[in-house]
Amino acid sequence: MGSTVLVVTALEDLTADRVVEVLNERGVPVVRVDPADIGPALMFGFHLGEELPGWHGRLRTPTREVGIEEVAAVYWRRPSPYAAPGCLPRQQRDFVVAEARHGLGGVLGALHGARYVNHPSAVARADFKPAQLRQFAALGLRVPPTLITNDVQEARKFAADHEHIVYKTFRGLPPGEDGRAGAIWTQRIDPCTLDETVVVTAHLFQAEIPKTGDVRVTVVGRRVFAHVITNPSGALDWRKGDWDHLVHSPVGVPASVHTALLSYLASFGLVFGCFDFALTGSGDDPEDWWAIECNPNGQWGWLPDAPVIAEAFADILSVEESTAHDDARCP
Repeated sequence: MGSTVLVVTALEDLTADRVVEVLNERGVPVVRVDPADIGPALMFGFHLGEELPGWHGRLRTPTREVGIEEVAAVYWRRPSPYAAPGCLPRQQRDFVVAEARHGLGGVLGALHGARYVNHPSAVARADFKPAQLRQFAALGLRVPPTLITNDVQEARKFAADHEHIVYKTFRGLPPGEDGRAGAIWTQRIDPCTLDETVVVTAHLFQAEIPKTGDVRVTVVGRRVFAHVITNPSGALDWRKGDWDHLVHSPVGVPASVHTALLSYLASFGLVFGCFDFALTGSGDDPEDWWAIECNPNGQWGWLPDAPVIAEAFADILSVEESTAHDDARCP
């Protein structure tokens, strides 16, 4: 096995930049690719045969080249969506995109012996909020009473059973005509506004937790970094406020919560995750911690301890450290 770290992400990714910088400082070989560049900007040739039981071959960009058998670890961040030349008819474009995803993506997701942070199939499994909430509850974490429905009568009954309820999306808002993505923040729901339009899709309603703050917990391997985030504006969803005015305070994670986080990652085959909790007290008591969600590919570059988190990523991606963690290796 080689010692190269393959970073799979888009060109503009400040979070990945932090990890690449640390790996460069340590002298770890790094090759960065975006599968969406397939074409003259990304060439490859992979072989498999009787004398080659695993895939062998090379990836080439205008500035770098690497044999995939040299890859020891893969930092799978946020590659751009596959695309096809706009001049092609729609059917051909869809075909080209699917072939690229299954061909190039299929090889990059099956590098023998490589450690993935995180493997894309593990991210896909862990990216559904219903599965997240079920696993939180199974591990003994507190979860707000939750309803997923497209039935207005179910929604009204849920609202009647709880003093206040909030609505959350399962995914972010897709890009609009201008190509820019939007966001729908967590919002309180007036039961009087619930009507028959609920039927058109699935909705996620939760009982509102009277929180004292929010906690972002970033877990890399077995290292845990936690901060209470306070929004001076008092917004229900801290992401809606001015991030320059957010107040970050380090907080200790109770032992039972700490154990549950590691078990959660292991259950999905993940090495890394960004967890969000609502806090109803000082944080010393596990009962104060209400599990909200886990982003298996979350952003952390904006956090105060981002430099230390980047070091943790470099540790887990380096050959010496990664040999102690076999749960996320591709067989």
